[in-house]
Amino acid sequence: MPLADHVIVTCEHAGNRIPARYAHLFKGCDALLASHRGYDAGAQRLAGLLAKRFGVEPIIYRFSRLLIDTNRSEHHPALFSDATRTLAAADRELLRANYYRPHRAAVVAAITEALSRHRCVLHLAAHSFTPVLDGVLRNADVGLLYDPKRTSEREFCHRLAERLRAAMPGLVVRRNYPYRGAADGLTTSLRARFARGRYLGVEVELNQALLTNKRGAQQVMSAIAQCSARVLRIERQER
Repeated sequence: MPLADHVIVTCEHAGNRIPARYAHLFKGCDALLASHRGYDAGAQRLAGLLAKRFGVEPIIYRFSRLLIDTNRSEHHPALFSDATRTLAAADRELLRANYYRPHRAAVVAAITEALSRHRCVLHLAAHSFTPVLDGVLRNADVGLLYDPKRTSEREFCHRLAERLRAAMPGLVVRRNYPYRGAADGLTTSLRARFARGRYLGVEVELNQALLTNKRGAQQVMSAIAQCSARVLRIERQER
């Protein structure tokens, strides 16, 4: 299994800010912006802990996904929300140019630069998910999303799940849940750009129900960061 000797940390849904020039589109939408549809609560904190553990600077996108979703491909139907989808084509292009592409370009640049110095990069993208969606309860505390066809990603997530369960008995950790890791997203697009022997893309999903207990959420996030580092150390030893 290729060894990841450097880590990149990103957060695509960190905040729910709306630039002043687009504020009129979201008038009366405060509750929506504060919900799981507006941003991933807790994800920025998770990204910060992961970045601190690996000694890197996280790449954070702080505007709301309802402005434009940086975790969707550029022509995905959900790239724009109901508030921005009806904008004129030129205005939608401005959103791509000013918000979407700069974040994606920053991630690509960080990976490219890291690969000039390292053999293989592990990209950890921090996310969170609502505990109930469309009336269905999500039965996991932590989800690890990856491409099952990529041995390195599958093995990393398998080992990380085992370590998390050992570190926090009772913690429900599921792989490729509540979403499929090979579905449309930033990591999926990057897999097409970088060789599988040099790039590993993993989305770490935290159940937002954990955030009701601030201390408990902090413990889970810290465990994710610590166990991720331990998995990589074990891989180095095996190599």
